[in-house]
This record gives sequence, C-alpha cells and structure tokens, in this order.
Amino acid sequence: MKIGFNYPKLAGRELDYIRQAVENRHLSGDGPFSKRCESWLEAATGSARALLTHSCTAALEMAALLCDLTPGDEVIMPAFTFVSTANAVALRGAIPVFVDIRPDTLNLDESLIARAITPRTKAIFVVHYAGVGCAMDEIMAIADRHGLVVVEDAAQALMTTYRGRPLGGIGQLAAISFHETKNVISGEGGALLVNDPGLAARAEILREKGTNRSSFFRGEVDKYSWVDLGSSYLPSEIVAAFLYAQLEAAEALTEPRKKAWQTYHAAFQPLEADGLLRRPVVPAECEHNGHIYYLLMPSLEERLALGRSLKARRIDGPFHYVPLDTAPAGRRFGRACGDLPVTHQVADRLLRLPLWSGMDKEPEIVAAAVIDHCLGNGAGA
Repeated sequence: MKIGFNYPKLAGRELDYIRQAVENRHLSGDGPFSKRCESWLEAATGSARALLTHSCTAALEMAALLCDLTPGDEVIMPAFTFVSTANAVALRGAIPVFVDIRPDTLNLDESLIARAITPRTKAIFVVHYAGVGCAMDEIMAIADRHGLVVVEDAAQALMTTYRGRPLGGIGQLAAISFHETKNVISGEGGALLVNDPGLAARAEILREKGTNRSSFFRGEVDKYSWVDLGSSYLPSEIVAAFLYAQLEAAEALTEPRKKAWQTYHAAFQPLEADGLLRRPVVPAECEHNGHIYYLLMPSLEERLALGRSLKARRIDGPFHYVPLDTAPAGRRFGRACGDLPVTHQVADRLLRLPLWSGMDKEPEIVAAAVIDHCLGNGAGA
C-alpha cells in the first residue's frame, strides 16, 4: 500500500454543520459559521480581529494592502517560502527583498534584517516554517526601531507558540492557511489576523470589495458604497461550516501529528549522531504543531537518492520550496540581499516525510525505510 504525503482528516461534524448552513439559508460569506470561526481564532491567537478569507494567499494580499505598499517600496522576507508571500507584495508594485534563513530553524535570519533595510523598506514578512516560530522578539524590536510593519506568514503555524504567545498574534498582521495539507483544514481557505486594532476597520472594508457593507449591515450607515480598494476575499458559509468543525477539534487533530513527528524524531537520532542526516531543530522557546517533518541530507545527490529509495517502496518524499530568488518571477520582481547560501543549500538537501493526523504504523514504516537506505548506502555527511 502506498504511503502518501498527506491525507485530509475529518473531525466528524463537518457534514452536519454544512447541512445546518444550508438550512440557515445563508450560503454567502459572513454567516453564523463564519462568525463562530472568527471568534474561535480571536480567542486562540489573541488577535483583535480575525477575518476569514478564501485562502491564505488572499489574507497575505489583504495584508499587503493594509501595509499601504506602493510601487518601489521594499518588503524584507525569506526566499525559502511559498510564492504567495512574495506575490502579495509584487502585486502592489513593491519589491520583495530576499534575506537568508537561519541554518537551525530555516526561518528568516533576524541577524541579517538590519543590513537589508533601506529608506524604501516598509515591512517585514516573516514565515514560521514547519510551525516553528521565528525570533519574534528580535524581529519586532528591529521593526519598532525602523517604523516597519511586521506581517506573520503563519500559514503553517496554527496551534503553535513563541515564548508562550500564539504565533499569528505577535506582528501587526498575520495570515493563516486552512489548505487541505494543513493541520486544520477547509479544503481551501485562510484567515487574516489583525493584531493592530487601528487596522481592523479598514481590513473589513478591503475584504468586502472596498465597500463599507459590513457597517451597513450593522446599521452604522444608511447605505454602503465603494470607499477603498478591495476585492472579494470572503469564503462561502459552507466552507466556514466545514472549518468550524475542524476548529472545534483543533487539539485532537494536532496531537496525533505531534506524536507522529516525535516518532520520526526519535527514530532518526542515531542517524543524526552518525552524521548521516540532520533532524529539525525546535528552539526551547518554541512550541510546534507537528505540521512538517523534514530531513536535511548531506547533499543534493543524497537527497535525490533517498527520494528514489522511498519511491521504490511506494512512500512519498517530496522536497520543498525552490528559492524564490532563483525563480524567473523572483528575479524579475524581487532582489536578493546577498548570496543566500543557507537558503540554497537547504533547498537542495531538504526532504519531507509523510505526516497527517490519523497515522497508525506509517511513521514506523517510513522511518525504517529511511534508516535502511541510509545504513545501506553508508553515506556520510
């Protein structure tokens, strides 16, 4: 039997809630289930305002609008991230400035941010890779000194913390993903977290196609009209109904992933001690959510060899991001601050292992396959 990289897990009440949404006769956005989801997110993250969106990409685009990015502005971010992080900036005519990542967490290297700041810098977009927090205290301090907005790309980071604070609730803005590969899902979907209360009213307008429609429905104005830029970022109430069932079970969905993550981590300790691979690093101040388990092989060739070995055993083992500074659009719309050696080495060496909620013996099977391959090759670091 094939062991796939991901299998979406149902919490149990999704279809019941969808039926309720249909019976409520409110299928467009901002219905009862949307509001329940947003209240849940606000309570879980400490955010001043959570707004559901149809994707994390949409939430990042809203964040870029709220940053008031204009052509020629610059935004610091890692190149080791999904394209949506940079696209949101480039769509405003601003320039993604790619900074290298740390070799331990694979997050934006906070020690390199200051040298990337220019008079045109408007914001820092951080990415919490694999649900492990960036060094947010240092990053927020840098941003404060230079008057910059911090946007957390927390696509992978629901149910995680940094120094006891929920990720997504630290920067002025944050984006969450509910894509089917995430811990908590709605197929496609996302949320914008507004942690600066001064941005909440405008965020609501941007999400409603640039209108003050929500104010109208609350009786605050006698009609609604076009008052700002915006687009249609709302998910349907059916998506929100599915999502609410997942949010109710967020802890139950996350704990099995963390257990599988720990099974991998324990199994590969001897291989790491022998220099055959490197395991993920989770700093003591971070609590992760078991979103991704990856291995860093000593070289591209050894990562490719492991991938072939797993494929032969019908086990998925994908790599991850192609660094954005090397992509055609990355070269066209952005620029790199330096050579980004860690980013490029990690992109060559990283391989992700199957991980989902509801795994049984699969982690042991996958771990055994990796161990057999590494010991059989006798490859060193």
